[in-house]
Amino acid sequence: MEINKIYNENCLDTMSRMNDNFIDLTVTSPPYDNLRTYNGYSFDFESIAKELFRVTKEGGVVVWVVGDATIKGSETGTSFRQALYFMECGFRLHDTMIWTKEQLAFPDKNRYYNGFEYMFILSKGKPKSINLIADKKNRAFGRFVDNSGERKKDGTIRKKRSCAGNPIKEFGVRWNYWLMYNQSRGLHSKHPATFPEQLANDHIISWSNEGDLVYDCFMGSGTTAKMAKLNNRDYIGSEMSEEYCNIIKQRLDSLGKLF
Repeated sequence: MEINKIYNENCLDTMSRMNDNFIDLTVTSPPYDNLRTYNGYSFDFESIAKELFRVTKEGGVVVWVVGDATIKGSETGTSFRQALYFMECGFRLHDTMIWTKEQLAFPDKNRYYNGFEYMFILSKGKPKSINLIADKKNRAFGRFVDNSGERKKDGTIRKKRSCAGNPIKEFGVRWNYWLMYNQSRGLHSKHPATFPEQLANDHIISWSNEGDLVYDCFMGSGTTAKMAKLNNRDYIGSEMSEEYCNIIKQRLDSLGKLF
């Protein structure tokens, strides 16, 4: 099938034309718990999860960004059920990450403000591409690695660290919760639920390499495609709304002068 293209159709139709083991990385956020109308479209989660497993390459990764609605006083737990179903399909839950937001749309009055979404990192076997971003400032920069040992499960001390005495680097690998501000401006702000360009960018860098094929089964305003292109990856997207496809086209066309 044609790559570097957005298909204006149901993602199940797009994936049905893909060979097995076709996609290196999927970065997406589904329309969960009817929190948005998405121009009236809905989706068949279980069928999509099965197809994502089929079309993902061995060692490939799916980044599933999702949250939960609160209905009749209880959070739905949809995110957890989806993660567990992905595992039933054969995926490993490689990491459970958190996208921490700097702003809240609808603060609750009877519980602590919900300022995050889950980012489930699902791998088909052992991930083949892991490029962890090391931009967390180390408070102990300039000191040396402690030469003390670490405790085992039984409480005894494990042998001393092999890196003991080495200088601590200025920056270390970031933790698995990412604070990111979703600044929805420009064309893509017409979509009801965009995620930050930096979020898509950092996952694409982390779980793929240049020349890999990145997919988004709910392409929305085209953020995943844009960041894949900017990072020298190929892309494919599925989006049922013609209106959103027009937004994507304009965003991608605006990148033409950069290439």
